[in-house]
Amino acid sequence: MTLGDLMVASVYVPNGGKDFPAKMRFLEAMDAWAASVRARETRLAILGDMNVARTERDVHPKERKPRAIGQLPEERAMIERLVSHGFVDLGRALDPDNDGLFTWWPPWRNMRERNIGWRLDYVFASDALASRATSCVVQKDVGTSDHAPVIATFK
Repeated sequence: MTLGDLMVASVYVPNGGKDFPAKMRFLEAMDAWAASVRARETRLAILGDMNVARTERDVHPKERKPRAIGQLPEERAMIERLVSHGFVDLGRALDPDNDGLFTWWPPWRNMRERNIGWRLDYVFASDALASRATSCVVQKDVGTSDHAPVIATFK
């Protein structure tokens, strides 16, 4: 969606469990698209379910599995490449000390209530747009999905 010089991309990255190469092709294509949009100096927000925990910190210690899809180095490298095009991870930028900043929880053993989860949902905003961000919160107690909404507010 485009609003003047602001473009918003709502993204669902495939999980990769059934076809990991397809997930990596999707991430490659998203990265190339984002780079081309940023080259035009358009303000851009890429948000949604990226199905990648950006860092170890974005996975509860009890859920860390170095060979799990969503935590693989090659997936994380693609997210870092995307961010390197001049994007800010608003959730982490606005709540840098929160080691419990998760957006997805396995739907068993009260994982959500115990906050044993992964951070898979993001708002990546171009620098100019990020400078106008006033909050980016995970609404953990909202909804019935295994993901929580992430709401960014801008001035």
